[in-house]
Amino acid sequence: MANQVDKAKIKESVARLREYGYPKVEPEMQMGFVHNNVDCIGCRACEIACKDKNGLDAGPRFRRVQYVEGGIYPDVFAFKINMSCNHCADPACLPACPTGAIFKREKDGVVDIDSTLCIGCRKCEAACPYGAPQFDPEENVVKKCNMCVDQLDAGRQPYCVEACMMRVLDVAPIDTLRDGSAETKAIGPADEVVSQVKGMADPNLTHPSIVFVPHSKGKMES
Repeated sequence: MANQVDKAKIKESVARLREYGYPKVEPEMQMGFVHNNVDCIGCRACEIACKDKNGLDAGPRFRRVQYVEGGIYPDVFAFKINMSCNHCADPACLPACPTGAIFKREKDGVVDIDSTLCIGCRKCEAACPYGAPQFDPEENVVKKCNMCVDQLDAGRQPYCVEACMMRVLDVAPIDTLRDGSAETKAIGPADEVVSQVKGMADPNLTHPSIVFVPHSKGKMES
């Protein structure tokens, strides 16, 4: 079933964008993700919980567990990298949207999509360096992780975090995740977090709100 767009609302939004441009949102507090690449067992419970919560059919994945393997025996390695939308400080998807369907919440910095304004042009999908926006051909609309804003507003955690049996995935204000003051089981007492791991797009492009406890083979060379 095709997405029901509000044409009058779209025209109003486009007119507003032409007159005022895209507003720069400085959130009161920026929420972000942390993933422990070392302790993750790759069970994909977070992926399934996300798909179930969002009613996603086979194909689209808002959250993706990536397996990284390599080396030559006996020096072999394997680890997992877990990512969804990174709710960037400077999201590339937002200014790419011609109708203003994408917005950043002032209260927590979550990047979300107003489906009534989305025309399925997929420009956001092309602009995002992390592959977060996912096109739904049946509804002709783009969807993505919104950090389960209904859960956040109710004082609960996103479904992916609640489903993680190893407690290697968590959300918290990104500043506290970066400085180590967040209360989370995803970061151990001796762990250090990084903003980028191998294979990930340059975080300077959009300043994503995510940190990792990196595997030794996944660390970027300084």
